[in-house]
Amino acid sequence: MTYIEKLQALRKLMAGHNIDAYIITAADPHISEYLPAHYKAIPFVSGFTGSAGTLVITQEFAGLWTDSRYFTQAEAQLSGSGYELVKLKIAHTPEYIDWLSGVLPKGAKVGFNYQLITVTLATALKNSLQQQQITVTNVDFVSEIWTDRVGLPQEKAYLIDAEAAGLSISAKITQVRTNLIAYGAGYHFISALDDIAWLFNLRGSDVDYNPVTLSFALITPNETKLFINEEKLSKNDIETLNQQGVDLYPYDEAANALETLPEEATVFIDPKRTCFGLYQLLPQTAKIISGINPVTHLKSLKNDTEIKHIGKAMLHDGVALTRFFKWLEDRLGKEKITEWSAAQKLDAFRAENASFVGLSFNTISGYNANGALPHYTVTAESDQEINGDGLFLVDSGGQYLYGTTDITRVIPIGNCIVRQADDYTLVLKGLIEGSKLIFPAGTNGYQIDAVCRKPLWEYGINFGHGTGHGIGFFLNVHEGPQTISPANVDIPFKPGMVTSIEPGIYRPAKHGVRIENLVLCISHNHTEFGDFLAFETLTLCYIDTSVINKSLLESHQLAWLNHYNQTVFNQLQPLLSVEEAAWLKEKCKAI
Repeated sequence: MTYIEKLQALRKLMAGHNIDAYIITAADPHISEYLPAHYKAIPFVSGFTGSAGTLVITQEFAGLWTDSRYFTQAEAQLSGSGYELVKLKIAHTPEYIDWLSGVLPKGAKVGFNYQLITVTLATALKNSLQQQQITVTNVDFVSEIWTDRVGLPQEKAYLIDAEAAGLSISAKITQVRTNLIAYGAGYHFISALDDIAWLFNLRGSDVDYNPVTLSFALITPNETKLFINEEKLSKNDIETLNQQGVDLYPYDEAANALETLPEEATVFIDPKRTCFGLYQLLPQTAKIISGINPVTHLKSLKNDTEIKHIGKAMLHDGVALTRFFKWLEDRLGKEKITEWSAAQKLDAFRAENASFVGLSFNTISGYNANGALPHYTVTAESDQEINGDGLFLVDSGGQYLYGTTDITRVIPIGNCIVRQADDYTLVLKGLIEGSKLIFPAGTNGYQIDAVCRKPLWEYGINFGHGTGHGIGFFLNVHEGPQTISPANVDIPFKPGMVTSIEPGIYRPAKHGVRIENLVLCISHNHTEFGDFLAFETLTLCYIDTSVINKSLLESHQLAWLNHYNQTVFNQLQPLLSVEEAAWLKEKCKAI
């Protein structure tokens, strides 16, 4: 079926069930950012492949609500699909709720799949629409028209040992139980795959880029239950889990476990990372305690072992990036290199390391105008040759057995115009100001965000995405609870958190600039005014200086840059060939 035919089929089902509006979310029952193919409903019905968006269908209108990162992409992918782009004014907000309240009559009915929506969002929908006498109901029309839908992934899973993780499974469970006691909760249900992976030292490949496996967990006063397809695990891993106090149950028995909890149970759940369908199965008399999963907080504070391993990952990632950028410089003008072939070559350099598992996300490889798309995905149609003059942006990352990387660099190709040099330098200033910041304990991400944006704001420039996100330890490239963004998220930075800093400038149809490093939050000092924290830069890859407008840099910023590039050379040089080291030394030369 074409997208138009699929839309018509959905509307026919809606009419047959007296549904006035149908909502399709980008989610799975684990509320994952990246979805198994089985749950990629939005691409199936509309053609839009961005990671953030919501479809809302009525008999008169069908729209995709998404944020500025995807405006250009959505307009192109939705062409001829029957869906229109609705531009969110504020990212990650359900603005379609107010739209529905305004266009639907009293007595209307809104349907959505309760398994694919968070408790928080479903509750907001119900409460807001009920004020307009509009009801909601649980429906899944997508499954009725998706006749060739692939099944759930059945990839093998495995445990990483305590020596690699820094803590045993039983020690982590004890930490979670201690947190639950503090909350006054006896039970805790976890559906977020990366939280489960961290808690059980469990890794897999059920989801692209994220080394996780489909599973649920339930911690009770007397038992720790892991709901997973046992065929995914080796006998040795099953024995290890049992020895660490973990009992295994089939994946599809999680729902029954919730339904049969004691009526007087006190249950802790994360409403933003639990689906409404499972939440509704809890006994009506149970006491619900809502908050961020304790595991989310625990795994954000990297232990000494994890930090040591992450440093090793940065070294090997830096070697791969050095070889890639040298290869690019050596081969440009001698052979045809495109955005796609460059990304493939970078993948190959990373794969040369024995501990490389895969990419941490789909490489963003954008030249000139394509670099202006923050979440650009190169396709056969969009693939552009890298030649002439301009800026080449590469945002990439790897999953290693001992860490996760995420880095963005922009490389000048040929000659650059003044505006490109100025944009590059202003973005670099934002990165430097965030990286060298010293701040009091208790500082939240939105305060740090303003510091990073200030060099751009002074020139009337801003960007539409967050400045930084948490990074997992051989886990998801995006993790919480901390974030650096304008959003008023009341999560203070703490020592042990690993976060990206990635300001950007995007000029549509012209060029884009984003420079990104990962930083570790560390203790700095204690004064009469309290404890102060700082960032230690972890990423090891030179920052190109050939396109910098030095007049825009202050002396302390220039000193930071020169010191950083010298550190990159000192750390990577022992791992490079003589020729590679000589090339990198020139790139890292002080300016």
